[in-house]
Amino acid sequence: MNCIAIDDEPKALEVIERYCQKSDQVNLKATFREPVKAIEYLNREKIDLIFLDINMPDINGIQLIQTLAAKPMVIFTTAYSNYAVESYNLNAIDYLLKPITFERFLAAVNKATNLVAAKNNTATRDDEAATVFIKSGPQTYQVKVADILYLEKDGNYITVHLKDKQILIRENMSDIFDLVPAAGFVRVHKSYVIAIRHITMIEVHQLIINGEKIPIGSTYRESLRARLGMG
Repeated sequence: MNCIAIDDEPKALEVIERYCQKSDQVNLKATFREPVKAIEYLNREKIDLIFLDINMPDINGIQLIQTLAAKPMVIFTTAYSNYAVESYNLNAIDYLLKPITFERFLAAVNKATNLVAAKNNTATRDDEAATVFIKSGPQTYQVKVADILYLEKDGNYITVHLKDKQILIRENMSDIFDLVPAAGFVRVHKSYVIAIRHITMIEVHQLIINGEKIPIGSTYRESLRARLGMG
């Protein structure tokens, strides 16, 4: 999980930084002593988790969270126990009292990790169950999105390649993302849209899905690499 730490005390930040280095569950991207600078960072970067001190000048940790449109998970860190109830009302993952022990830090991080895993499992189950209706001539098929390998254009028709069959449809390639979700598919060639989940190998000019070689068009190569996080 990508995280940041916000605390006006340098020694408190050093403790969090040292603990993060000892844990492979978190990746500390930045630390901040000034809450306003942290807010600016959070508004432009995607962060999963914040280690957040409550008592700070100008704006306290609870107020800081309330200013954010997109709210990451929060583990509050403070020397005072009287904020505990208010912090849990903000759905904080945990509330760590200073001085923070490494064992207590790990317990809080584990809570955040388990929450992320639970959300991912739910999203995966929903994704696996998603279906689309594909019309082919007089027939309409209900197809699991997870079973679609790739779509191949040939003239005025597109062949939807599934795990167990093919469906021929009359459709324009430009409208294909009205049929399949753009989140799981990407165009790699003027004639091919592929399911990202089914890629088994990628080369410079082609990729492999279910043993089939799919060409990668030169105009789509960079966007494909960016989409897959390949740089």
